[in-house]
Amino acid sequence: MFERPTALVTGATRGVGAAVARAFAPTHHVILGGRDEQALAALAAELPDARPWPVELTEVTEADVAGVERLDVLVHSAGVTTLGRIGELPASVWRDTMTLNLFAVADLTRLVLPALRRARGHVICVNSGAGLRANPGWAAYAASKFALRAFADALRQEEPDLRVTTVYPGRIDTDMQRSVREQEGQAYEADRYLTVDSVARAVLAAVNAGPDAHLTELTLRPSAGPVT
Repeated sequence: MFERPTALVTGATRGVGAAVARAFAPTHHVILGGRDEQALAALAAELPDARPWPVELTEVTEADVAGVERLDVLVHSAGVTTLGRIGELPASVWRDTMTLNLFAVADLTRLVLPALRRARGHVICVNSGAGLRANPGWAAYAASKFALRAFADALRQEEPDLRVTTVYPGRIDTDMQRSVREQEGQAYEADRYLTVDSVARAVLAAVNAGPDAHLTELTLRPSAGPVT
């Protein structure tokens, strides 16, 4: 009997994570990771083969992943953005940003690494343009994303049987982007941003590149041009 490959997607309650889950749904059993149980249950009911995985990503334990024996795809999509100039950011913002954007990614990967190895699986890190360039007011977030890039590069070399892809999207039409624009004191212009479905298709393209192809990095920018 044909067994579907399994994809675990974090941040699946909304935005890019939910879009990625929908993109994998026709071909994969999807594990939906996130904190909002109702949102996860609603998405799971919408998809043909999915289950909610309500979890606090900063506190995942071995018991939380005990049922994941084989994992073909792991997509790290959860994240937080708090802007502020270095002279104004308290240590708590740096800690919270690093904890979710980096430490939780590293720890979840460690916990499911045996399952990824069994499947010779694929790890996708949804990064950001801020992982390639740091701008004023973005120090904490950019630092976490630069670190996430380093994590992915090291994982790729340490685990040669896995494929590891970093995706660097520009601004995306999401609730998080609305918060960012509010923090920047700027207007929200959805038609100038990437859609979540475009990012999800890029993730799917990396996974479907073929067994002989390892797409290590992928940069996406809105066709409308840079947003200031």
